Amino acid sequence: MLHSVPDIDNSEALTERQQAVLDAALRLLVEEGDHLTMTAVARRASCSKETLYKWFGDRDGLLTATVQWQASKVRVASVGGKGLDLASLTASLERFGSDWLKVISSDTSIALNRVAVGHAGSGKDNLGAVVLENGRFALAKRLKPVLEAGRQAGLLEFGDAEMAFRTFFGLVGRDVQIRLLLGDRLELTEATIGGDAVRATQQFLALFGAKTGPQGL
Repeated sequence: MLHSVPDIDNSEALTERQQAVLDAALRLLVEEGDHLTMTAVARRASCSKETLYKWFGDRDGLLTATVQWQASKVRVASVGGKGLDLASLTASLERFGSDWLKVISSDTSIALNRVAVGHAGSGKDNLGAVVLENGRFALAKRLKPVLEAGRQAGLLEFGDAEMAFRTFFGLVGRDVQIRLLLGDRLELTEATIGGDAVRATQQFLALFGAKTGPQGL
């Protein structure tokens, strides 16, 4: 069972103090990996363990919140089918792709995912499920409405939103995440990430862009 923690898909749901605590937890994950403890986080963040338990429940709850905090950095523009044009749809997809690449290539995300992979199937905790539920699956729930809006506006053609999302996700990420997890030192500069997001969006629109209609591609 996933732990109940603050809903932080929107970072405004967290106080600055809570954000600082989660940033401290993420830094510790980079430094200590699997050895992260509530005591260490409390010490690094200069707060009491009682405060951590009040905010996040326990270690799994804290880890859940850190995953949500990382995922919240991937912005998804709010779009509506009415009046949506190709330029705004393209910009939304490019921003999502760029943000996601920045997040997964950060030292904190690499460390967090390495711990999650190491725990998967081990029975130690449910961190793997936490990362899936609050990372990849949560991002799908946030981007699918954008894809649906694009379909309703006659800009996109697809039969299944999940399939369309997985295609876009794959075009953006390619083999980047697995290479980073395995220690490959990819040079992902701001310009490289931006270019990759643009390329992935163009490829996605070539596959799913509407071929007919007044707003056809």
